[in-house]
Amino acid sequence: MTVPYEHLREDFKILQQHVNDEPLVYLDNAATTQKPEAVLKALETYYHTSNANVHRGVHTLAERATTQYEGAREKVRRFINAPSTAEVLFTRGTTTSLNWVARSLGDLIIEEGDEIVISFMEHHSNIIPWQQLAKRKGAKLKYIELTDDGKLDMDDAREKITEQTKIVSLVHVSNVLGVVNPIRELTDYVHDKGGVMVVDGAQAVPHMPVDVQALDADFYAFSGHKMMAPTGIGVLYGKRKWLEKMEPLEFGGEMIDFVELQDSTWKELPWKFEAGTPNIAGAIGLGAAIDYLENIGMREIMDHEQNLVAYLMPKLEEIEGLTLFGPKKASDRTGVIAFNIDGVHPHDVATAMDMEGVAVRAGHHCAQPLMNYLNQPATARASFYLYNTVADADKFVDALKATKEFFIHGLD
Repeated sequence: MTVPYEHLREDFKILQQHVNDEPLVYLDNAATTQKPEAVLKALETYYHTSNANVHRGVHTLAERATTQYEGAREKVRRFINAPSTAEVLFTRGTTTSLNWVARSLGDLIIEEGDEIVISFMEHHSNIIPWQQLAKRKGAKLKYIELTDDGKLDMDDAREKITEQTKIVSLVHVSNVLGVVNPIRELTDYVHDKGGVMVVDGAQAVPHMPVDVQALDADFYAFSGHKMMAPTGIGVLYGKRKWLEKMEPLEFGGEMIDFVELQDSTWKELPWKFEAGTPNIAGAIGLGAAIDYLENIGMREIMDHEQNLVAYLMPKLEEIEGLTLFGPKKASDRTGVIAFNIDGVHPHDVATAMDMEGVAVRAGHHCAQPLMNYLNQPATARASFYLYNTVADADKFVDALKATKEFFIHGLD
């Protein structure tokens, strides 16, 4: 379909405002995305018509809430092509999902001397849980190197992943470099060595088609708020063979089957892992966000972002003193562009661009090992999404040039 991207902005009231007397250009989508009216309306409708706890009641509102909540799970299953809703767990987000895997699966299969492999481009959420697991179990944590253009070094990956490697956990798309990693190729190699493949998909699922069966990963985690859903809702997909073996990490209502005085048994999947009252509204909002994305098409969204990157890169490369991080080729990345201006601190860059109405992020982006690897204390980062346009890209370039001019030459 031909998507009128210039009109999508009308679905997002928050984008129809001025910041510092300038029309808002929101380019902080890797941190969190804005919510369309359809998602906000779904939340409002739930609270106005169906607010009740799920699974426990037989009255009308409880049945409505349960139908909508479990309906959202089915939408997620279809969206990522999971084999069964039993393999789709609702969590608070990618961080929670990865912690669940590291704690439950990790404690199940990791022994002293085993290896866990990640990479230098990982988000802290895909580093710290594995650090803690390695400490608990006396395992060895290894890091895959990167190539000069910011891609995963596949030769080093094949060297680091050995028969002693029990778990490999890698980002599908880097939140700094924008690089898209060859997950299926890596998964095949990990499985050949007898290991388990875990994928941080927070920056992939909102921006491209994701088929967990095609990827064959054992676990795949992502967050709702990065794909126009509410905050506080996320997903962990896991293969049934592992989820059946793993123990839940939270205990209480909802996840139990029978409770006796000295012992208890758990419900079947997926509810075994979902203790307490879940984020019902968040799940319903996630379902509405999936409807919105599917109406556009994930392939179309990916192409739109890559077209924006292809349009931007030549303009950015012409700016003297601008350093870009990650692959230069649009087909190798998403709409995440990390950069620095020589002699200007990234926080100053972000502050100056905000005065132009352009929202970008500055800092280590929860990727301090990557910053150290790049020999950078921080970077600025612009991240594009489906509601961004060529006009936004032009405004970004203009604001960047104005920022550089101000800090280099001042007000002369």
